[in-house]
Amino acid sequence: MSRSQEPSALKRKRLDSQSGSLTEHESKLYDAIRSKTDMGMSVQDLRRETGLQNNLFTKAIKTLQAKQLIKEVKNFENKTRKHYMATEFEPSKEITGGAWYDNGQFDTEFIKVVKGELVKVISDQKIATVEDISLAIRTKKFLTVNLSPQELKQILDALVLDNEVLKVVSTGTGDFGHIKAGKDCYKCCERGKPNLASMASIPCGVCPRINQCTPDGIISPTTCEYFKKWLEF
Repeated sequence: MSRSQEPSALKRKRLDSQSGSLTEHESKLYDAIRSKTDMGMSVQDLRRETGLQNNLFTKAIKTLQAKQLIKEVKNFENKTRKHYMATEFEPSKEITGGAWYDNGQFDTEFIKVVKGELVKVISDQKIATVEDISLAIRTKKFLTVNLSPQELKQILDALVLDNEVLKVVSTGTGDFGHIKAGKDCYKCCERGKPNLASMASIPCGVCPRINQCTPDGIISPTTCEYFKKWLEF
C-alpha cells in the first residue's frame, strides 16, 4: 500500500533520462507497458502486442527492470501470470483487489483490524453515518491506507451480518437530531442479545467481485475458498 515519496517531477525526469538510452526493442516494450498506466500488462498481452521474439523479449524485460523503469506487480485475479507496470504508476484496485488484498492475497487479518476499529468509532459516537466514520478514521489516523466510502460500506455491511452493528434510518429527531432524516446510519448492537446473524463473518460482504459472482460462473460460491472456509466454521 505504500507509495513512493520521490517528488513526481524529479521521478519523471529520472525516468525520462533512463528511457532515452533504450534500444528499439526495449523502447517498444516500455512504451507498450507505460501506455497502460495503472493497469499494466500481462506477459501474454505484451508478447502479443509487441511481437518480439522470446530471447529479445526476455532480455528487454530484464533491462527495463534493472533500470527500474518497470516493475512486476501481483494481479489478484491471476496470481500465476506475470504482470508488469511502469514504475511511475501504482496498480489500480482492479489489479490489486483493493484495500482487502495484500500482494494478491485476501487480507483477513487487516479486515479484522478494520472491523474492530469501526466498532470503536461507532461506539464512541453512539450513532454515526458513513461520512462520520470516514472523518473519524482520517482524524485518528489509525489506518495506513485510505478507505473509500464503498470500502467502508463493505465492512459495515459485514459488521451488520456479524450482528456487531445495526443499520438504521435517521428520523432527524432525538438521538438522530444531528443527522438528516432518511439518511442511513449505524449504531452498535446491545450486548447480551442473541446473535441473529452469522457466528462468523461471511466473506461476500467485502468481496470486490461480488457483482460478478454467479453459481455457474468463473467466480462462484462453489469454487470460492473463502466461502468454503466460512461454511466449515
